[in-house]
Amino acid sequence: MGGLPFIKMHGLGNDFVVLDGRERPIAIEAARVRAIADRHTGVGCDQLILLERADGGLADVSMRIFNADGGEVEACGNASRCVAALLLGELGRDHMVIETKAGLLDAEADKAGIVRVDMGRVRLDWRDIPLKDAADTLHLGISLGPLRDPAAVNVGNPHAVFFVDDADGVDLARFGPVLERHAQFPERANIEVAQVLSPTRIRARVWERGTGITLACGTGACAVLVAAHRRGLAERKADVVLDGGVLTVEWLKDDHVLLSGPAEVSFTGTLSETLSP
Repeated sequence: MGGLPFIKMHGLGNDFVVLDGRERPIAIEAARVRAIADRHTGVGCDQLILLERADGGLADVSMRIFNADGGEVEACGNASRCVAALLLGELGRDHMVIETKAGLLDAEADKAGIVRVDMGRVRLDWRDIPLKDAADTLHLGISLGPLRDPAAVNVGNPHAVFFVDDADGVDLARFGPVLERHAQFPERANIEVAQVLSPTRIRARVWERGTGITLACGTGACAVLVAAHRRGLAERKADVVLDGGVLTVEWLKDDHVLLSGPAEVSFTGTLSETLSP
C-alpha cells in the first residue's frame, strides 16, 4: 500500500521515523526498516518506531523499536521520550504509560516541554546484561586499543561503559563495531566512552549496536550515570553531555533510573509505495 503517513522526530539529534499502527496494523520486516532508515534513499533515521495498541489495559500504547540495520531491540530512552511528547498532547494528559519489550515505562512532561521517562530498574548481574561468561560487571576483563576495564549495565538493553580521559579523542568509529560484537556479549552491546567532568556532569559518546555512532542515546546516558556512580565517580543524579546535547539522568534508591530531556517533531510525510510496509 502507498501513502503510509510517518512522523520524523528526534531527541537531541537521535532521530526516529514513527509509524502509527494503532488503527491499522502494520507488518514490518527488516529489509523495509533498512530502506526507510537509509539517509540517501529513504527518510533516514537511527531507529524506526512502530506504535501499536497495548494489550491488558495497563499501558496507553505499545512501542516496538527497530535499529537502522533492521533488528528489533528492547528499549530506547530517547524514542520513549519522543513517543511520550507526541501522545501526551493527543491524550490531553501530562502522564502516560508506554509498553515495550523491556517492560512498562512511565512518562511525563512539564510545561517547558521537558519529557521524563522512568526507564525501570537497571540490571547489573552478569546473567542480565547478558554476558557469555560469569564476570564482575563493574570491571569486565575487556580491552581494545586505549579502551579497557568497562562496566556493564542493562537498561532494557546491554551497555559497556569505558571511562577515558578524553571522550572526544577516542576513535569510536574504529573501536565501537569491534567491541559491540565482542564474544562476551551474546546479544551484542552498546558501547559508551565516558569522561567524568565533575560528580554531576559527564561527557559521553555512544556507539549503538545495529546503528553506529549516534548524536544521543537515552539508555546509553543512563548506563553511563549508573556505571559512574558505581565506580564512585559521580553522584546519583548528573547531566550527561552527548554529541547532540544534554540529558539529565537520576538513579533512584529503588534502582529505577529517570531520563529527562527535550523531544521534538522534525517533519511529517508519507512513505512512497516502495517504502511502505
